[in-house]
Parts: sequence; structure tokens; C-alpha cells
Amino acid sequence: MNSNNKVACPLDCYDACQGQMIENNIKGSKEHKTTNGKLCVNFANLLKEKNLEKAIYEGKEISLDESLNILVDKLKQTTPIKTLFYKGSGNIGVMQSVTKNFFTLYGSTLTRGSLCDGGGGAGIEAGRTNVINPPLEKLLNADVIVVWGRNFSVTSSHMYNLVKDKTFVTIDPVCTDIAKKSKIHMQINPKTDYELALLLTRFAHMQDLEDKEFIEEFGNNADDFFDISRGRPVVSYEATTGIPLSLVNDFFDLIENKNVAIMVGLGVQKYFEGSQIMRCIDSFAAFMGYHKKEAGGVWYLSNSAFGYKKPFEIKGNNKKVSIPKVDFGSYDLVFIQGANPVVSHPNTKKVIEGLKNSFVVYFGTTLNETCEYANLIIPSTSFLSKKDVRLSYGHELKSISQIVKEKTQESLSEYELTNFLLEKFGFEKLKDEDEIISYFENHKPELEEFETFEFLDELDIEPLYKQKTQDNFYFITAKNKNSLNSQFSKDDFVYLNSKTNFKDGDIVNISSKYGNAKFEVKIDDDIKENCAFFFAGNKNANYLTPALEDEDSFSAMYQEVLVQIELS
Repeated sequence: MNSNNKVACPLDCYDACQGQMIENNIKGSKEHKTTNGKLCVNFANLLKEKNLEKAIYEGKEISLDESLNILVDKLKQTTPIKTLFYKGSGNIGVMQSVTKNFFTLYGSTLTRGSLCDGGGGAGIEAGRTNVINPPLEKLLNADVIVVWGRNFSVTSSHMYNLVKDKTFVTIDPVCTDIAKKSKIHMQINPKTDYELALLLTRFAHMQDLEDKEFIEEFGNNADDFFDISRGRPVVSYEATTGIPLSLVNDFFDLIENKNVAIMVGLGVQKYFEGSQIMRCIDSFAAFMGYHKKEAGGVWYLSNSAFGYKKPFEIKGNNKKVSIPKVDFGSYDLVFIQGANPVVSHPNTKKVIEGLKNSFVVYFGTTLNETCEYANLIIPSTSFLSKKDVRLSYGHELKSISQIVKEKTQESLSEYELTNFLLEKFGFEKLKDEDEIISYFENHKPELEEFETFEFLDELDIEPLYKQKTQDNFYFITAKNKNSLNSQFSKDDFVYLNSKTNFKDGDIVNISSKYGNAKFEVKIDDDIKENCAFFFAGNKNANYLTPALEDEDSFSAMYQEVLVQIELS
């Protein structure tokens, strides 16, 4: 068997699968603990995708060399600060960030913040320095797994398969697949997760279940956090969160004297005060001592690069713009790498208007909705034909990608494009590619010792339920098991509970203060009746969302919105 047969899945999901090329077929790697010999649906779908074969300029196919010459000419004719470098997560191998090296040296405007996890990450860092998940072994040894705002069996199918026989609790406005497999499902009202965390803290204290040793040794401001939790009557939480107090009692009966893992998803922090919401959840976990137990802990989107040197980081004084507030039309040239902002970026109407007013370069492996507005399209080499390392934000394991398929001559890798541009503009070229990859392959970061925890000691969150009326709905999204964001299968429906009195097939106009769009209704009683639910990648959903940043991390806050629904 060829020893160069490893293939790391580049997709933006928790598991970071590793495959192997066996007799011209990609199979799941048995040596990779989470992949465990089986490919997931997303990896299988990726292998079926048709890659770009030719560069395109103003709608006509051209050669790769011609496309690169056009790019160089445009960059030389443009004031650097009037160019925008916009990178997505179509491929999140470590080598994919190399292109930022050139655009930093060139002087482009760069983005800061995140479209998915920034608020939650800021909340965790405020309490315990780094966004680092516990070792996978602690999840495997947990007794009870609390899935909080995360459809664990869909978004982390490999990790789920390792623990599927555990006892689960789900906290989610949607009765997800994992909720149906759970002992307890708390069908919470959106943007009240912080209130539930405070309520759980209050119950823990009343039942004398808090970890006094942890609080004494590691916890700062624990008394202040507890004071926040008892600042209102216990019964008042029932109406705002939608969670009966009896269910909270059941929860504590279930977890008492158990090793508990909390798997937190992105849904809890897609709001203006997302960092405070996450910090409340993390502070409840600390109140229970979960951060220092021999099993269990809190998992979120880990900083996958923690403990590694940044091989491409160049210090520059580049202007940076908050990613959700990007105005594409204010730049003369926009370089988009592995992203589909026409679908994935907030406020679609503003995105399209902006792209129409700029020279747009798209660099990626497949065509998507954003390519319709691109003046120049440059094919990126398939992940099967370039070397890379995929670090995981779901666990500490890494996946290796070797070249298992000959690359097409009309494409080039991110490393090749960057070196080409560096040379054309007189900058120093990159380190040898093998040297960079070898470092990531062979380096094993040490986990950070837990020294102290800063409990949340002040809370200032404006609840959405204060603005909500009987005539509007919470806007919520989640991942689809048949797609990954805007890749693969398309699902552009709005899902509503039958109690809303809409019917299957109704065409409705949905509006918010940021925009409006038409949708076809699918009735699904797994959706809470006060919610309008959309799968991530719905091509019209972001007509409704705000191009605004959260309070702490320059990040998007997609769900900080209420919508109205009318028959069209």
C-alpha cells in the first residue's frame, strides 16, 4: 500500500475527519480515533463535488496564467488600502491562511472578528484565558452529556458515535435529533440561556451541590456571580426561559454525583451580548467545579491553533474592518478566498449591492452563489492534490493530508499563489512548504494548566422577549445533516410549528427591520411555536439579519432579530 495515502477533510466542522486512499477510493481512517474507520455525510458529499477546471474572466474561460496576470495588473493599479482580503472557511487546513501573508505585506484592508464563534470565545476568555477544550478522554469518561445549543449528533457525528451510549440532556429551542435521544429536553426560549444558567446556579446552591473546593481554590468573584443568580424570584425564570422548575429538579436528580460534560454550540451566542451569555454558562460550570474534574468539562469551539507557532503571521499596520460590518462596495478590489458571502454573510441585500460596485476576485475550488458577482475566478487546487494539516476545534487530534491525486495544471494551491504574488511584488518568499507542514505534523502542544477562574460579576443583557409580541417570531438557525452551511444540499424553506396556523406549501413574506424575503413554509412541530427556523445555508435567510457587530468581539449576531410573517 502507498504510504502517502492520508487525506484530511478540510471542511468547517468539529470532527476533522481523516481518510485514506485505498485502491483509488477514500475510506475513513481507522488510526484516527474520532473518524474510527467511517466517513461522515459531509466528507462523502465533498468527494462528489465537481471542482473548478478553468479560470474565468468576465464570464469567459481563460488560462490560469492569464488569470494571474490580470490579478497582478489589477493589484498594481489599485491603492492597497482600497483592496479587501476576505477569507472564509471553505477549507480550514493550516496552509489555507498563507495567502493573508501577501495581502498583509501588500497593505490590503483585513477583517477582524468572526461570522460564527467570536462572541462565545470572548466570553470564555474573559473567565479562563484561552478557549481550549478538555482532552477527548474526559468526554469519553463522562456519565452525563449536556448538549447546550448544539445538535451534537449532526454537527459532531464522529464524536457523538464515541459516546452515543451515554445519558444526554439537551437544551435547545428545537427538538433536534439529539433532543429526541435525550433523557431530558429543555425546550428553551431563544436568548434566555444566560437566565437558565443563573437558575441552575441558584438550584445548585439550594441543593448544596456547588463545588466549594474549586470555588475556594480557583474561583474569583464567585459570590458576585451567585448574587446575580439570586437577584430575582426563582419562579420568574419559568416564564422567561420556558423551562418548568420541575424539569430543573429532574436535571439535578440526573446529574448528582455524576461526571458531567457540557457541549456548548454556537446558537447560544449569536446575539449582541453573546460573550456575556457564554460566560454565564461557563460560570455555572465552574460553580459546579466541572473545569477541574477528572472527567467531563466544557467543550465549545476550541482555539485549534493553541500551542502552535503561527508560521504565516506578519506584523503590519493594516486597516481592519469588523467582518459583519464589511461594506464590499467601498473597495476597488475585493479578494474572496473559499467563502460565499452572498449566502453566509449577514444582510444579503447589502452584500450583493456592494459586490456589484467592486472588482471581485474569487479564489476557490467550486462555483457558488458569490461567483455570480465575481469578475475574475481563479481555481484553487483540490484538497486531494495538496499537502496540509487539519487541526480540530472539537478535540485535540489532528489530521494529515498528503497528495493522493495529481493536480490539474489549471489550478494552483494557496501556497503557490502566495509565493507567486510575493515574487511579483518583490517581497521575501515563504519558508519551504514541507518545513511548515512537518512542524504541525510533529509538534504536540502542552495543555494549559488551570490556574484561576474569573466568575462573571456583572450582567447587562437586553432580553429579546421584552421586544417580542404575539405577532412576531424569534429567528433561529441550525446545521442541516445533509449540508454544511451553503455547501452541498440546499434547503431554502422556513420551518414553523403547526400552532402558527400556517400550512405546508404556503408562500410567505418574512420581514425584519433589516430586510425581507419570500419563503415556502414547511410545518414541523419539532420547532418551538414562537420561532421561525432556517437551516444554515438558506439562500434567503440572511436578507433578514443585521450587518452589525456584537459588543465584545467584532463578530456577527445573526439571531439578534425578530421577524414578522405574512402570507404572500
